[in-house]
Amino acid sequence: MKFKSRKDILIIITYIAIIIFTLVNFEKILSVLGKIFDILSPFIFGIILAFVLNILINFIENRVFGKVKPGKVWKKIKRPISLTSSLLAILVMLCLIINLLIPQLRNSVVLFTDTLPEYKDDVINIMNKFNVEEKTVDKVTDYLDNFDKAITDYIKDNSKDVITVTTEVATSVVKIISKAIIGIVFAIYVIAQKENLVRQFNKLMNAYFKPKTVSKVNNVAKMANKTFSNFVTGQCIEAVIFGGVSFIGLLIFGIPYAPTVAVLLGFTALIPVFGAFIGTILSALLICMVNPVKAVIFIAFIIIWQQIETNVIYPKVVGKSIGLPGMWVLLSVTVGASVAGILGMLIATPLCSLLYALFSEEVNARIRENKIVSKVEEKTST
Repeated sequence: MKFKSRKDILIIITYIAIIIFTLVNFEKILSVLGKIFDILSPFIFGIILAFVLNILINFIENRVFGKVKPGKVWKKIKRPISLTSSLLAILVMLCLIINLLIPQLRNSVVLFTDTLPEYKDDVINIMNKFNVEEKTVDKVTDYLDNFDKAITDYIKDNSKDVITVTTEVATSVVKIISKAIIGIVFAIYVIAQKENLVRQFNKLMNAYFKPKTVSKVNNVAKMANKTFSNFVTGQCIEAVIFGGVSFIGLLIFGIPYAPTVAVLLGFTALIPVFGAFIGTILSALLICMVNPVKAVIFIAFIIIWQQIETNVIYPKVVGKSIGLPGMWVLLSVTVGASVAGILGMLIATPLCSLLYALFSEEVNARIRENKIVSKVEEKTST
């Protein structure tokens, strides 16, 4: 390998030094990145919310209010009306989900405590059928008889730990709520001033970068906007399909709380790949409090339906919309979850799709360039 100048040598040495430094301090770098992400998480959430709101706002402005004749007054009030309508739509959806889940969860807990004696008899009958030793049966019976007392004694014996955990949970909830409020306010500012922000950003780039660089950055921004918009739209469509078909299946098998469980499954399906599993676990616990046998039937049904949905529906609805193969979707979601939890899972797939598209574009350009060079070499050699 030949080096044209000392600059090339310095660049290669710098790259090697950066790689070695990264490998040696990998854990520290991850820790720093985690802290930076924690600080910026409200604004990242705000940007994601702005993308979602932008899709709704564009739909309302173009489809709902598209036939309204433009005027000075309408131009001023169109964006605030569309933004308010989008926020209200999301708020109404969240309120409906909460109103469906909380009462059913409360009823399930009450029903579970009322039917605990019946559960005890069922457990004992199953243990007798499998010829379990009498000592073990007696221990299980005593435990079930003193279930309430065991919980009360545990809380009394570990009151300090319970208070500590409760305080930590309350603090975490307050942090999440405060970050969510900051993110919502930031998203509103971004949506309200999006044209001005784009104009200012282009002005800044034109002042400091060459026109070719500005053109590349704008192309990447357009591709990012298209990728994230397609991902959000496709994920919402996929969640509706998953929740709707699940609701039909739950009615067929006579699963308790079919509407609530279907809404929960559809809502958690917004999280790529793992969302359905999270919804299944929560729903199974809810159903198990009423009827453990139906909970087993529910899990079996969801496993089968999840396989069909993952291999047939999801690649066509979401995979094609973002242009990312299923293998990379799974990899991106896994890495995103390990770095930033649920928020990372939501960001990782469209971000990976954008990188995949950019890399594919670069590879294709290199291939075309190499073909042109090879053809020129062939002509000159002949």
